[in-house]
Amino acid sequence: MNDTAFNALANEHRRTLLVDLLEENPQEVAVELPAGDDTGELETNHRRGIEMYHTHLPKLEDYGFIQWDRDTHEVTKGPRFEELRPLLKCIVEHAKNQPV
Repeated sequence: MNDTAFNALANEHRRTLLVDLLEENPQEVAVELPAGDDTGELETNHRRGIEMYHTHLPKLEDYGFIQWDRDTHEVTKGPRFEELRPLLKCIVEHAKNQPV
């Protein structure tokens, strides 16, 4: 493993997307707005969406771990995704063994 793999997995949102790609390829990346008038939650989701589109997705695409279609908001496994598979499987197994 190299630092690129660990850097890609360091952020929770990137890690979640990559783990989701293990199970289902492709993924649609969209920010869901919560029901109701919770302004704080709306702002948090908006900020998270901006970070995803301007930081996380470009970074994962630059690393070659994903391919991202900006028009359809579809993310698929990239040419280097298989390098992450052992780490992603370890993350999934660890999560399954955690008490609820």
